Amino acid sequence: MNDLRIRAAAPADLDTVLTFWKEAAEGTSISDDRDGVARLLDRDPESLLLAERDGELAGTVIAGFDGWRCHLYRLAVHPGHRRQGVATALLAAAEERFAALGGRRGDAMVLKENELAHHAWSAAGYAPQPQWSRWVKPLRP
Repeated sequence: MNDLRIRAAAPADLDTVLTFWKEAAEGTSISDDRDGVARLLDRDPESLLLAERDGELAGTVIAGFDGWRCHLYRLAVHPGHRRQGVATALLAAAEERFAALGGRRGDAMVLKENELAHHAWSAAGYAPQPQWSRWVKPLRP
């Protein structure tokens, strides 16, 4: 794991991240475009964490904090780097970020059908809350 480097994404990383998500992430989001990710970095430059190994993008997680809650999105690990501690390192970095900001609890957006992700999140100490459901309204087409 010594060769794994975690860092915040920079605007120059946008195209690489978007391409990476097409290969490594499950599902898509309405915000998976250059403008959406650029807005994220403009608002919170430290929120998109990248894991790199040998100069290659191995994983991502968005660790967003709105001043009230700590939100985790887009935990994705390249198939060639899975089961090598990349997700664990990304989540540890996200949790350190949250603690430094005064966050008290992290919540994660996890697709119900993504069994692989369920194992990763469970191993990191996260669990679903069956009493909650996500309600969504797209704000633009």
